[in-house]
Amino acid sequence: MNLTLKVWRQKNGKTPGEFKTYQADHVSPDMSFLEMLDVVNQDLIMKGVEPIAFDHDCREGICGMCSLMINGVAHGPKEAITTCQLHMRSFSEGDTITIEPWRARPFAIIKDLVTDRSSFDRIIQAGGFISASTGSAPDGNSIPVAKTDADKAMDAAACIGCGACVAACPNGSAMLFTAAKVAHLGFLPQGQTERHQRVLNMIAVHDAEGFGNCTNIGECSAVCPKEISLDTIARLNRDLVVAALKGIEPTVNVEAKAG
Repeated sequence: MNLTLKVWRQKNGKTPGEFKTYQADHVSPDMSFLEMLDVVNQDLIMKGVEPIAFDHDCREGICGMCSLMINGVAHGPKEAITTCQLHMRSFSEGDTITIEPWRARPFAIIKDLVTDRSSFDRIIQAGGFISASTGSAPDGNSIPVAKTDADKAMDAAACIGCGACVAACPNGSAMLFTAAKVAHLGFLPQGQTERHQRVLNMIAVHDAEGFGNCTNIGECSAVCPKEISLDTIARLNRDLVVAALKGIEPTVNVEAKAG
């Protein structure tokens, strides 16, 4: 396969970027998208051109690092996969492929296709954990959990924090990510004590980081490689209402995080 790539190149966050056109020749249909970029980069290095910077790690659809907009779609044209799981047989001979980084205010561009997603870390730091001391690890069956709740908790915990939901959302909202991190604890007995304080703190940081509001468009769930359901956002909103009725206030310093 011979392909034309239009790749976003940007030296750093303070330098204007632009699309550069490259040829990807003799591409095997069995290559993954990242392997194709490796081959293109090797060719650029041989020509004395700086290679394209892009994020990757496990290349097994687990880590969420491979964050690319491919022809305007987060992670490319296939559903429920990450960029590293996208194979070149999804494209046709002679295709032109446009490759961009995530486009969202909180995801500052570091270089080329690499963005800073540390805002997700700060949302988790605000409450994506259980602080109650539980002592040594309890027996797995000592705390009964209904199978339906366990399944829902596991579904939410499948979120890999890739940021595709933010990149696809017209509002730049991270509500699906935040809701997943809230829900996987909220379905379990261990997460009940801090349930409503958790959601307030995490939403406070979400807003302070500059993410937009959710308007239930559904693009986030459509591009999520782990198919996190919009139901998690509905559950988060319900917990927010309960927290407001209880008069609970956020306990995080959002001013420091907003800067």
